[in-house]
Amino acid sequence: MFDIENVRADFPILGREIYGRRLIYLDNAATTQKPLRVIAKIREVYELYNSNIHRSVSRLAAMCTDEYENARKIVCEFINAKSTHEIVFTSGTTAAINLLAFAFGEKFVNRGDEIVVCESEHHSNIVPWKLMCERKNAVLKVLPFDDSGDLKTELLDTLLTERTRLLCVAQATNVLGTVNPLDEIVRKAHEKGVYVLVDGAQGIQHVKTDVNACDFDFYVFSGHKIYAPTGTGVLYGKEHLLEQLPPWQGGGDMVKNVSFAETSYSDLPFKFEAGTSNYAGAIGLGEALSYLIYIGMDKIHSYEKDLTSYALEKISSIPGITICGTSASKIGIASFFADGIHHADMGEILDKMSIAVRTGRMCAEPTVHHFGLTGLVRASWTFYNTKQEIDSFCEGIEKAKKILTN
Repeated sequence: MFDIENVRADFPILGREIYGRRLIYLDNAATTQKPLRVIAKIREVYELYNSNIHRSVSRLAAMCTDEYENARKIVCEFINAKSTHEIVFTSGTTAAINLLAFAFGEKFVNRGDEIVVCESEHHSNIVPWKLMCERKNAVLKVLPFDDSGDLKTELLDTLLTERTRLLCVAQATNVLGTVNPLDEIVRKAHEKGVYVLVDGAQGIQHVKTDVNACDFDFYVFSGHKIYAPTGTGVLYGKEHLLEQLPPWQGGGDMVKNVSFAETSYSDLPFKFEAGTSNYAGAIGLGEALSYLIYIGMDKIHSYEKDLTSYALEKISSIPGITICGTSASKIGIASFFADGIHHADMGEILDKMSIAVRTGRMCAEPTVHHFGLTGLVRASWTFYNTKQEIDSFCEGIEKAKKILTN
């Protein structure tokens, strides 16, 4: 059984008070809280074996390197990659996509080629491709979504052409919470010979992810959104594709030999891990994934699915509140606006009730503008949240409405 009280006890920040009230944390799409196991693991690194990895012959360096590479194995198993060579540690989803935008662009994109992104993407999966297209004189094309938040996948039949090199799509969107139909999207792309990048920043923490079974060409995610330390992330790529890509940063640990005449690069995945990495954070990421394995991703998914149904029904029943994004397939996100109330004002009143939410454009302006809005209030929950917290949140919305409309 899923024991919510034991789970919540693993996250010390959930027990603190703000403004004299117990914290209700509903900003999980921005970043998640960290369990004691992860906090303890980071402390263990710095207290017991902190030393630069892949370099020294000291016992400390060997221990730290082993822990770092073990974290890579955990990631590999967690997403069912074929090899640890396919797992590149980065500082997050943004860094992983920028890495790919540079390296993929250099190898595969020429003047007049096309990159397809989705209207509902986070800026991190739009701006790097826009920059790459400007650099390579390529064309950026957009797959739109309908008012429910579902992508218009039927348009892919004509949107994808012989000049399309890559399709970029979120596993789940960060504003609307829509879980995109990746099986259909990947199939249609591959039928046209188009590679697919999946942004898993909002998906991997909610559902089991199998990059091999799903046939993703590239997959990225951030540690801080999956209960791991900030400044950590992963780029997965099929080994034969990563082998073809040039490095995007130069420095230590990504080279075999260096002279002023010639430089040879390290094997995968080290070719893409220049400099001293955030090894403590990567080790913490491995610990976070181990924690989720211990809890059970199936249990997490089942609990969150029930909580999401409950929350969406409760929030949508509040008069004057409109949820944007009504797809039948959603993760735990409700982005909404209140009639006659500015989103920032609503967020500030909720904060005074010790309820943490996000307001604004959520780094996804095209999505917000689709609805003719300048900003939204976003509540996002995860497996350590409760129905009681959702009830308190809805009561908070009602109180905020009274305060702001009087």
